[in-house]
Amino acid sequence: QVQLVESGGGLVQAGGSLRLSCAGSGRTFSTSAMGWFRQAPGKEREFVARIIWSFGSTMYADSVKGRFTISRDNAKNTGFLQMNSLKPEDTAVYYCAAGPPSTTQPKSTSAFYYWGQGTQVTVSS
Repeated sequence: QVQLVESGGGLVQAGGSLRLSCAGSGRTFSTSAMGWFRQAPGKEREFVARIIWSFGSTMYADSVKGRFTISRDNAKNTGFLQMNSLKPEDTAVYYCAAGPPSTTQPKSTSAFYYWGQGTQVTVSS
């Protein structure tokens, strides 16, 4: 079993930055993949970024590439999503998730078994 707790959301002006954190616990967390997804009102949950915990290899959605950075702190079992140059269209509830490191659909919600409660990010224009 893996437990995930997000923090760091809030209200920011366009062009600003936020850093989201995802604290993980459970014996399999350090051997997993961690992902960030977001869901805006009336829209489906969409992939943002993914990191393989042990190797540090990353993957990003095209819409955030070059602006967002996913990382992890092994010692603290915590993952991060650094979000820079934020845009109003980045407004959503952001979720972290954990799943097995190997999958045929790394950007799919079905590749992740455990989810946090979500944290709201609002970007004003």
